[in-house]
Formats: sequence, C-alpha cells, structure tokens
Amino acid sequence: MQSFAKIYEQAIAINGSEINLKQTLPVSRSAAEIRKLDDAYCLAQMSIRIFQAGLNQKMIDNKWPAFEEVFHGFDIDVVRMMSDEALESLMHEKRIVRHWGKISSVRHNAQVIHELNEDSDGFIEWLANWPPSNIVSLWFELKNRFKQLGGSSGPFFLRRVKKDTFLLTDDVVRALGRWGAIDYIPKNKTQLIKVQEVMNQWQQECDLPYCQMSMILARSIE
Repeated sequence: MQSFAKIYEQAIAINGSEINLKQTLPVSRSAAEIRKLDDAYCLAQMSIRIFQAGLNQKMIDNKWPAFEEVFHGFDIDVVRMMSDEALESLMHEKRIVRHWGKISSVRHNAQVIHELNEDSDGFIEWLANWPPSNIVSLWFELKNRFKQLGGSSGPFFLRRVKKDTFLLTDDVVRALGRWGAIDYIPKNKTQLIKVQEVMNQWQQECDLPYCQMSMILARSIE
C-alpha cells in the first residue's frame, strides 16, 4: 500500500500546485462545534440529502423553501406529531417532491432524534462524540435507526453537517484500488471496516481530517 505522502504528492502534481489542491479540501466541524448545532438544523440537512438522492440538486435547492414550510421548519416535536393524513396530503403538494418513502421518512427521523434525546445524552451529543476513526459504524447506525439513510446517504448527511467522515465516491474507490489499499468495490460491512482500517493507518501518518483525506484520494488520479 502506498504511503499517504506519495498520494499527496501525486494529488499536488495533478492539481497544479499545493495551493490549488488545498482550495478544494472540505472543512469539518470539531465535536465542540457540532454541539452548537440544533435538532431542527440536523433534521433539515438529513432531509435535504434524502430528497436530493437520485435527483437534481439545484431543483431541490429551488424547492427547499416549500419543504421548510410544509415540514414546519423541521421542528422535531411538531414533525414527529404530524398525522398520517397530514403526510398523505403532501403527496398532492406540487411545490415539493412527492415521494411517499421520502416524505414519511421525515416524521420517522424526527421521532428517532426525539428518542435519542430521551434515552441518551441527546442526538447532537451522540453525533458529536462519535469518533471519526470508527465512522463506518456510524454509517450503519444511521442506516439502521433512520429511514432513507442507507448507502451513501448517511455519509453525505454527515458531510452536510460537517461531521468528519470520508466518502466512498467512485473516484475515491478508484484511488483506493490504484494505491494498493483494496482490490474490490467495498459494499458489505467487512469490506467497509477494512477501508476504515486503511484510512486510520493513513490518518496516523498524515494527521489530516478524514474528509480531506478522501478528497485528496479523489484528486490523486486522472
């Protein structure tokens, strides 16, 4: 497996300079900064990702004020109490995306956030405390507890709230193969844990956030 220093050098070469490369790198929030977020913001970011999946991002952005209105500003206590009839009426709301699975997921996910607030130190604390060195396990927690957050949606939600996480985009997966880390497309839990171990090894070497490491990987191949 190639050292991350060599991968970084290749990414600089492809992007023209270290300055050019650094300008593309995402920034993550610290645990303390995540603790300043609120439940409504997180439910909104979760829902944006869910509704954007498979659709044009600009279209969802243009429609988002209507989503904010029909879901009551994503106040979790209001949303989790929405009746079946209220949710069903949104299937006739032309200002939003009328997809029953996605619409109903908002109420379910608001309820899960409420339950985490009741049963533990709270959803925000749960999110803030999760170590990036085991972020794959958080992906599975999001998939199992929430609706419509399987596949890449969980990691992309984390990226939206700037929780440090790597992403497994097509370019990142290609780079992992190119630099000798894996020889497969990671899909199951065992394979994803192996990728986590690889990222942890590189992180110990370079001491960069995982979100920046995955961007550097993506930019290290033509």
